[in-house]
Amino acid sequence: MRPVRVVSLSFYPCSHEKIAPLVDAEGSGGVDLLVLPETWTGNEPEQLDGPAVTAMVTMAKKHRMYIVCPVYRLVSGQRLNSTILIGRSGEICGIYDKMYPYWDEFNLTPPARPGTKPFVYETDFGKLGLATCFDANFPEVWQGLADAGAELVVWSSAYSGGRTLATYAIIHHYYIVTSTWTRDCLVYDITGDILMDERSEDVNVSRIRLDLDRGIYHVNFNTDKLEKLLQEHGGDVERERYLEREEWFVLKAKHPGVSVRELARTYGLEELREYIRRSRREINQMREGGI
Repeated sequence: MRPVRVVSLSFYPCSHEKIAPLVDAEGSGGVDLLVLPETWTGNEPEQLDGPAVTAMVTMAKKHRMYIVCPVYRLVSGQRLNSTILIGRSGEICGIYDKMYPYWDEFNLTPPARPGTKPFVYETDFGKLGLATCFDANFPEVWQGLADAGAELVVWSSAYSGGRTLATYAIIHHYYIVTSTWTRDCLVYDITGDILMDERSEDVNVSRIRLDLDRGIYHVNFNTDKLEKLLQEHGGDVERERYLEREEWFVLKAKHPGVSVRELARTYGLEELREYIRRSRREINQMREGGI
């Protein structure tokens, strides 16, 4: 098991003075990752030492949690739609600059400048990827997150997303958690299924616990290995789900301290994402070789 406690706050942009007490209250309950929506303080750019970012740095340090804090910022006179990842000690772990700003963002003064690459950071609970709003329409962003090994992707946005995000979750087999202006939160499983769909008239607060150790596998080349794994470690792991039409199965650990993904690797089971990568790589090699 590799549990992570996630809180998503969804609300229309407002002052940090209104939101900081909510962040404080949620953090006091025990949180690993708290997520805020896109440019949650509005259109006015802020530096890393600005009031909203500083308030979230204080909360992250106080409650020993990661915070996803998206704001506009100015870099060399240019506007970036930036998602700042704040670590448990209040440090800036990294910054993702939105790769595909929405059209209205180019009409701001100064206009938004597109970011250049996806962002994945290895936290103490797993590999966390970030994406923002209009990025949902561009598959290369989500492929880049998968290529970098993302296990959980946070999508901060001005709108809800919906089916598009389910597509990426089912293709790339990572969790997706949203935080939106539209006061709703959707959480997608590694199978693409919706684990949570909550909304509110005011600030929506969604809480969920995810296990990043769960793995998804194709039956191809794995059936005999799975049988042996379950015979020898049935008390520690289980086949949580079998998706008959896709011919996939999901494995999970039964107890804390057990990693089903590590055990599966020792038995030679290949995770679905890697199976597809290997298939693409080897078939392309055959194609290039004229076979």
